[in-house]
Amino acid sequence: MDRIQFFPHAPLIPPKKQVAASSKSERQSFRDALIEAGKGLKISKHAQQRLQERNIHINDEQWAMIGQKIVEAKQKGVRDSLVITNEAALIVSAVNETVITAMNREEAQTQLFTNINGAIII
Repeated sequence: MDRIQFFPHAPLIPPKKQVAASSKSERQSFRDALIEAGKGLKISKHAQQRLQERNIHINDEQWAMIGQKIVEAKQKGVRDSLVITNEAALIVSAVNETVITAMNREEAQTQLFTNINGAIII
């Protein structure tokens, strides 16, 4: 007959407490939700810094459209894409669905983009 061992000094693990959603969580953007979920379009640390430094704001609707177009590009064999919006130019890896870098449109006008095999204009 098997014996059950009991460890009287083993610590009890309290159940996880549910944390009430804060106002910040309630206002979480679509882009942040995608990043946290680990699905869809991701933004590299470098690209996130560039977006902040260059004061580039892309709304949730545009992020959704960019994500959708990147998936379409990936299905057509695109590996790296230049994505142009009214406000920004982004280099996005379609392979891993990650924004690699970002610049504003004025800055992008003087750049030469290499190693891309697709372009998306939104």
